[in-house]
Amino acid sequence: MRKIQVQGVHHITLTGADRQTSIDFWEGVLGMPFIFDQPNLDDPDEGHLYFDPGDGRLITIFTNEKRSPDRRRTPTEPGCVHHLAFNMSHAVFSQVIERLEARGIGHSGVKDRGFMDSIYFKDPLGLLIELACYRFEPPVGCTHADVMIEAHRLRVARGDYNIQEVHLADAIEMLVERRQGSLSENRSARNPYA
Repeated sequence: MRKIQVQGVHHITLTGADRQTSIDFWEGVLGMPFIFDQPNLDDPDEGHLYFDPGDGRLITIFTNEKRSPDRRRTPTEPGCVHHLAFNMSHAVFSQVIERLEARGIGHSGVKDRGFMDSIYFKDPLGLLIELACYRFEPPVGCTHADVMIEAHRLRVARGDYNIQEVHLADAIEMLVERRQGSLSENRSARNPYA
């Protein structure tokens, strides 16, 4: 038996309401360019809109002009989507509350997640959206996942409850030392001011 190895998210498709609500939210609120539009090839009564969330991947929405937005929270039973999370820079994240409130959109306020900060709010159809901002940048040649797995190992070894910035900083130092050679025989921390 062998794994069926995936290499990233290709796209996520959501069931939307009418076409304009989708465009107004995904592009008009979240800034995702509307890049492709065609009929739903499995249902001729629906449209299929494509948006770029910023990494060249796709968020797609099935639309139908007979469906209206329903702001009640989407189901959270097993097998249902709890929320979608989107990455953003600190510069944008620092403006999120002001920009949501300018539209009258309720939100959670900033939530401290140790390795990132988050803000939650619902889309016009009741789907919970998370806007997330990492508290670190991975070293060149590494991914956020590389840093997270090392930070997790450090957290567990130290008996800490959740990942904090000290775990991230130590993980980054470890990854840099592992990935980048040095002419020094001793790469340990030193104090040249002593």
